[in-house]
Amino acid sequence: MSQALYNIVLFEPEIPQNTGNIGRIAVNALSRLHLIKPLGFSFDDKHLKRAGMDYWQHVDCVIHESWEDFLAYKEPAAPLYFFSTKGKAQYWDCPFEPGAYLVFGKESAGLPEFIHNEYPGNFYTIPMPGNFSRSLNLANSVGIAVYEGLRKNRSNWE
Repeated sequence: MSQALYNIVLFEPEIPQNTGNIGRIAVNALSRLHLIKPLGFSFDDKHLKRAGMDYWQHVDCVIHESWEDFLAYKEPAAPLYFFSTKGKAQYWDCPFEPGAYLVFGKESAGLPEFIHNEYPGNFYTIPMPGNFSRSLNLANSVGIAVYEGLRKNRSNWE
């Protein structure tokens, strides 16, 4: 893919089924998937392949050794937007410019404190008015955010 509509970034993903499902979202949403190590699985993991099924061969995926390596790779002018239960603004308020990097934390702990401290104004949350559990599934959260971006920028893909 030459130009991704969005860049989906998973910081240290742990569950292969989530990453496989997010790979499917990336393919269908004209997006590039970035995985920041360490990963909680290997690419021969049967759960990753099962979740991604026949999509995985089409996923535009870049693997980064660390957060620093990812930052060195990323387009300097492209904005970073972070999605977290600790965000103050709602996800629908995110600008979602084409080419933006949409960053999600690992399943067990979210994004580390150093990222919260470095980018405090770039955090968004998905409201959970039911207040039943601590957070949504990672793949569901990515789907909600990415498809809100598609809705806002439909003239770039329709």
